[in-house]
Amino acid sequence: MPRPRKSRLVHAMPSCEGFTPLGYADDGICCRTVTMTVDEFEAIRLIDFLKLTQEECAARMQVSRPTVTNIYESARFKLADALVNEKQMLIGGGDYDIYCENKKTAALEEVNATMKIAVTYENGRIFQHFGHCENFKLYQVEDGKIVSSSVENAAGSGHGALAGFLKNLGTDVLICGGIGGGAQNALAEAGIRLYGGVTGSADEAVQALIDGTLAYNANVQCSHHGEGHEGGHSFGSHGGGHSCGGGSCRN
Repeated sequence: MPRPRKSRLVHAMPSCEGFTPLGYADDGICCRTVTMTVDEFEAIRLIDFLKLTQEECAARMQVSRPTVTNIYESARFKLADALVNEKQMLIGGGDYDIYCENKKTAALEEVNATMKIAVTYENGRIFQHFGHCENFKLYQVEDGKIVSSSVENAAGSGHGALAGFLKNLGTDVLICGGIGGGAQNALAEAGIRLYGGVTGSADEAVQALIDGTLAYNANVQCSHHGEGHEGGHSFGSHGGGHSCGGGSCRN
């Protein structure tokens, strides 16, 4: 039986979803793409930008030194491929957990009550940018058990209307990854309890909340922590598909 792959610890999420060579974004020509995973991005950030050694990087990411070497070499090749072959680079995916110093454990206060729990959702996992989430998985909970679930598409709602979208679905609780302050306020006004800073499987997170073992960040902030700015450049879309500028995104 193969050894299970250990998730890599990421201390800073990328603030955009990718880069497009000049000349492609403006004229609408679709260029070839290469995808760098989030853990590969973290290795580049730690080693090339922060000038850490590979041993220090391995300690930060909580993996072995050979694993960091493999991650780093893969990331560097993708960078070279994108530059030399003029490819659009996307950033996303990979096996990783987000580092957080302020994790708390949450449990539903009234597990016997009928309740709807929403999770930002993509391919079975918790999507990490609330403001650009296209799909939410809704779980109906009764007597401390999940009795049904469905995936609801929020495309077209806009980042400023997602709280209203969830409220109209009868949502009581939201589990998500990163989320901006404006969105947090909108959820509070809609009467939706928030458990942010969560990664991994959506189904497992909901069950953990019911069981009282969900680790979340009470002081969560989106890594795209700008509100309502106008960006100066556009990046290739994947997942939520959005435009970024100045290192911030509208969440």
